[in-house]
Amino acid sequence: MSQALQEPSQTATVQSTTDFLLAPSQALNEVCARSEEDPAWLFYTSGTTGRPKGVTLGARQLRLASLAYLASVQAVASDDVMLHPAPLSHGGGLYHLPYVLNGGLNVVPTSGGFDANECLSLAAYWKNASFFAAPTMVRRLIDAAKTMPSRPTGLATIVYGGGPMYLADIEEALQVIGPHFAQIYGQGECPMTITVLPRSVINDASQAHYRERLASVGFAQSMVEVAICNDAGQTLPDGDIGEICVKGDVVMPGYWNDQAATDAAIKGGWLATGDVGRLDADGFLTLLDRSKDLVISGGTNIYPREVEEALLTHPYVAEVAVIGRPDPEWGEVLVAYVVSPQRVSEAELDAHCLAQIARFKRPKHYQFVAELPKNNYGKVLKTALRELDAQLVG
Repeated sequence: MSQALQEPSQTATVQSTTDFLLAPSQALNEVCARSEEDPAWLFYTSGTTGRPKGVTLGARQLRLASLAYLASVQAVASDDVMLHPAPLSHGGGLYHLPYVLNGGLNVVPTSGGFDANECLSLAAYWKNASFFAAPTMVRRLIDAAKTMPSRPTGLATIVYGGGPMYLADIEEALQVIGPHFAQIYGQGECPMTITVLPRSVINDASQAHYRERLASVGFAQSMVEVAICNDAGQTLPDGDIGEICVKGDVVMPGYWNDQAATDAAIKGGWLATGDVGRLDADGFLTLLDRSKDLVISGGTNIYPREVEEALLTHPYVAEVAVIGRPDPEWGEVLVAYVVSPQRVSEAELDAHCLAQIARFKRPKHYQFVAELPKNNYGKVLKTALRELDAQLVG
């Protein structure tokens, strides 16, 4: 937007904000000295389980997160490009920093958002192009790539994270788009820096337990320690299920103006992520679900992600989200919200589940919807689904 800007000591006007920033005569104030502990970024959580909280990130956290990207995810050279189709206010925005650090190029799409065809066209134009994509965005990239005469070109790495990537989707992505994927697991509280499943692992189908590792979120990034803990904060042995906890200098110092939430999240230097998972003997972390999404039916823990994985292997299921519904007999029962453009029947879905998972894990109810509620980052809002479901049952 054009406007006249004038320094008090200057008589000339500058006709645009861009000109003002570039004009050497328009000197800005001197840079203020800052410490690594000073707040540098107020990063709001995605709010999928409640009201967003402001994560306070200092220069230390931002520097370490950038170095972790370069060490654990991929190196960056001066001719490498980072596209930004995801919101800059969330995790994808953090990835501009390692590109600035190493002299790479950051490109914001003209659309100002995510358009699968635009992203693939930009990659073909710029070459050596990477970007961050939530799993729902990867799904749309797959669908776009299927309409192309050949595999997309110009791609370096598509870093996916921010939600569950289902095994069927990443396998199809590798087939349709190619060997360009790396996965990260992180939170605003430990910015994009908990675990990594690098391209070298994803692209090596010859390794033992390949599909199990492909379904995992990888191993600890170079800046952190990762542990599985019980409710008392004690570390559990390999294979046991518990809360995922992370420790390191990259972890936030706390939430903005919310000491109670900070004390609940960080204990003894360990950040309790609120996610449930397990570590194997090789250090690979399998993310099962958010602890708030766990369904307890008849006294048995059921992780909705496992049920969603099973349902998504049906060819007529485009998207699905499973939640718990209060039930007087069972405590909770599972309800699957299904996006099925070709409309599959409940009986078909029930039979499909019974062929893949235990009978007690199958949904008791199916609700067919045109779309699932999501935030602007592409995460499914199960809080909104639970509110909708409560209205349906009265």
